[in-house]
Amino acid sequence: MDLSNLKPAKGSVRKRKRIGRGSGSGHGGTSTRGHKGAQSRSGYSQKRGFEGGQMPLYRRVPKGGFKNINRIEYVGINIDRIQKLHDEKGINVFTIDTFRENGLVSKNDFIKILGRGELSAKVEVTAHAFSETAVKAIEANGGVATKI
Repeated sequence: MDLSNLKPAKGSVRKRKRIGRGSGSGHGGTSTRGHKGAQSRSGYSQKRGFEGGQMPLYRRVPKGGFKNINRIEYVGINIDRIQKLHDEKGINVFTIDTFRENGLVSKNDFIKILGRGELSAKVEVTAHAFSETAVKAIEANGGVATKI
């Protein structure tokens, strides 16, 4: 076997449809485009979303809502998560870098400490925002909640 013997598998290669090459080819005359109308002309292109004249989906469905460009998206971290990190790794001072190192937030995330769970450790937490219940839970144990 060598390169001169190689052939594609039987039935895998089809002949190209040569349109507009005379009536003897079977694809002459209108060249498979039918008679008259926009689709038979050169340069025709259908609008995106065109449904044959039926009201297209993007016009049938109502518009709704808006995106507030001034909104600040926070990543929430609950105090039970802080307690768990304190128990497992012995961390007492929580900064943005601490949360990043432990995989809780990404590089440019804003952090908000939330009040779900129990906190029994005395910890110092620095974050962008705090809920009222989180601040009460941290300060109840003699900890410090510092807002950036």
